[in-house]
Amino acid sequence: MVRREVKLQFQAVIAAFQFLTRFPIPIAVPFQGSVLKRSVVYFPLAGALIGVSLTAFAWLLTLFIPPWPSAVLVLAIWTALSGGLHLDGWMDTADGVLSHRSRERMLEIMKDSRVGAMGVLAAVLLLLLKASLMVELLEGNHLKLYWPLLLIGPIWSRAWMSAAIAFWPSARQGEGIGVLFNEVKGLHAAASMAVAALCSGFVFWIADMGAAISLMWLIVILLLTIGSGGLLAAWLSHKLGGLTGDTYGALNEAVEAVLLLAAIIWIHAQI
Repeated sequence: MVRREVKLQFQAVIAAFQFLTRFPIPIAVPFQGSVLKRSVVYFPLAGALIGVSLTAFAWLLTLFIPPWPSAVLVLAIWTALSGGLHLDGWMDTADGVLSHRSRERMLEIMKDSRVGAMGVLAAVLLLLLKASLMVELLEGNHLKLYWPLLLIGPIWSRAWMSAAIAFWPSARQGEGIGVLFNEVKGLHAAASMAVAALCSGFVFWIADMGAAISLMWLIVILLLTIGSGGLLAAWLSHKLGGLTGDTYGALNEAVEAVLLLAAIIWIHAQI
């Protein structure tokens, strides 16, 4: 029994990385309920690897390239590391929800592989916001001082995806990507949040931020994640009768942007 559980947990870690990132992991695991319900616990670890990669790329680029080109390149890498999965969900969600059609028609629009005007506008505005925020972080000595605030965004955005899967119903009963995670419960989401907190605490410890500052930031990040992610998830669920795979991606993008915006606001308050 213990051996089987260890095997399932190992498969769950691999599944989380294969599902949420494009890092090559040549290990075949079964994408079935027993594995996937455990995989959401490790979503923050996939986010942590993305965050570490972004921070390393950003630091290297700023050695040779001005802030704006660096920000665009970092944003391109940011998108590529997840295969554009979450940005695609953001665009599809915008196309559906902002069409102001019936619930059934919204869901049909979101299933369409073609991107509409609302999706394009939503993507452009989101990317412009992220790029401008990245410029602010890369200017001066900000990245050297505040690099943890870039790294932890992808951790908590993916932790919130696990909460959205657990606490909101699926808008497409019996179909779509959401059905793969039907067995996810609140306990899995709580464990995912705990993993995100542990990862963040480790990052703050490496940055030598001190226990009081680290705890303050953990509380602020948790509140911002739950507040922004919860409001958007509730609104989307109201519009669609539940959430879908696309909305999970949209929630990830939104929480990342909110946390990065909060970081820049805090940085400017220190100047």
